[in-house]
This record gives sequence, C-alpha cells and structure tokens, in this order.
Amino acid sequence: MPNKDEVAGKAEQFKGKVKQAVGDVTDNPDLYDEGVADEAGGEVREGVGTVKRKVGEAVKDLGDAIKR
Repeated sequence: MPNKDEVAGKAEQFKGKVKQAVGDVTDNPDLYDEGVADEAGGEVREGVGTVKRKVGEAVKDLGDAIKR
C-alpha cells in the first residue's frame, strides 16, 4: 500500500503536468518550466516514499523471521 510520500509525489507530478500543459496553451515558458520542476520534485518524493515503504517492509519481514 502506498505511503503518504508516494501519494504526495504522484499528486505533485500531476500538478506539474497540468502546469506544463497550461504553459504550452498560454505560451508561458515560465509556467511550463515550473511544471517541469514540480514533476521532477514529485518523482523524487515518490521515489523516497517507495524506498521508505520497502525498508519498512524489509524490517517487518526480518522482525517476523526473528520471532519464529
């Protein structure tokens, strides 16, 4: 199940894509560039969230294995 960082990262990526589209339509390169930055930041945040989740799962699995 995705954690809050993964969900927030996906939302930030979506926001970035919307800004890029609006920047294209309105011929606003600053808005487009801001969207690119938001999308990249969202990808990083999602990646951090994925790593956190996987580490947490590994620790839980290790704890379960030790309890046996």
